[in-house]
Amino acid sequence: MIKFADLFAGTGGIRLAFEQACSELGIDNKCVFSSEIDKKASLSYEANFGENPLSDIVKVTDFPDFEFLLAGFPCQSFSYAGKHKGFADIRGTLFFDVVRILEQKKPKYFLLENVRGLKSHDKGRTFKTIIKNLNRLGYSTKYLLLNSSNFNVPQNRVRIYIVGILDNRIKIKLKSNLGAADTHIFRAKLDKRKKPISDNGFTKPVVVKDILQTNVDKKFFCNKDFTNRLSRIVGENFEELHGYRLIDHRNGKSIHSWELGVKGECTHEEIEFMNLLIANRRKKKFGTHQDGKSLTEEQIKTFFHSDNFDVVVSGLLDKGYLSCNDGRYNPFCGNMSFEVFKFLDPHGISITLTSSDCNRLGIVQDNQPRRITPRECARLQGYPDSYILIDDDTAVYKQMGNAVSVPVVKSVLHDMLVHNYR
Repeated sequence: MIKFADLFAGTGGIRLAFEQACSELGIDNKCVFSSEIDKKASLSYEANFGENPLSDIVKVTDFPDFEFLLAGFPCQSFSYAGKHKGFADIRGTLFFDVVRILEQKKPKYFLLENVRGLKSHDKGRTFKTIIKNLNRLGYSTKYLLLNSSNFNVPQNRVRIYIVGILDNRIKIKLKSNLGAADTHIFRAKLDKRKKPISDNGFTKPVVVKDILQTNVDKKFFCNKDFTNRLSRIVGENFEELHGYRLIDHRNGKSIHSWELGVKGECTHEEIEFMNLLIANRRKKKFGTHQDGKSLTEEQIKTFFHSDNFDVVVSGLLDKGYLSCNDGRYNPFCGNMSFEVFKFLDPHGISITLTSSDCNRLGIVQDNQPRRITPRECARLQGYPDSYILIDDDTAVYKQMGNAVSVPVVKSVLHDMLVHNYR
């Protein structure tokens, strides 16, 4: 019997993965302590595991004995999506509560999960501090960087998994694998595969279309105004939207505010001007600015060939699509508040889910543009359909954006248990 503690438990994804791994190996297990500070996440946990873990781990000082510690400690401090404050941020210091508990209870094993940015944060010094503290307590450690898309989870999600064992040398057979950086690379690699990847012949990895629900509630359909705006670009074939992002400061598979008429209708020439500006301002001959350089009239005329330059620019300035400072022009990029900011490619993988915007991921199904559902978000994290979702869509979207990819964690724990558990 393995007794385990589940810290920063969220909705219980790591616990679920641990129980699955133990079940496959025929190992009895029991959760003797769980902790989660978010009230609604705790309700999801309670609905599925029969216990409410609501508590502030900082204030907890008394713990039962346990053999395995699980902790997906808060990641915002190290995330590329955050402000990179690390240990300067109070959430970063919650790692030291993990250290406190390890030092107090000395469990034989642990698994920690975090964002990939933890490895490189502060030029690697943060990660070295973490490993140093774990080693100081007598733990042998290894870490893995793994992409969920390599574990039949159709999402580009790279996370770091740190595993440790007390007073022994840890053994892990899994190897780090960053996987495909986006759905385009994923699909290209998939198309190049010629050899079977299973004994039963060629088995394709799970992709977005495999996790979609049927008979989706109409509340998830895009509203009429937004749908009409999209139809201006793709006509009646909304499947052309696969893989497109609604964003102003990127080229490629992007739909822009001036194409949608967000601030006012644009002429074909105005749209051409803006698209050419977006496509050219990143070229090295104009500078190396990450988000593109403001360009002069002379520079713009090297790629925008029209006798109506003044008229086009004036119209775009008046509508607010273009800005001009000291004779240099740049797109005026604001946030578009439509219900979808990215349409997923059903034949590829999703972008990384986050707590702030997975409610605005879209899909085109049966030629109908819509948002993905909370259940589909759960499936994008590898949660089984038997997992109960609370009746609060907003909360579930946030929870799944913060969640772990269950099959990845299960694979790490399975590997660890096979090679280290006695």
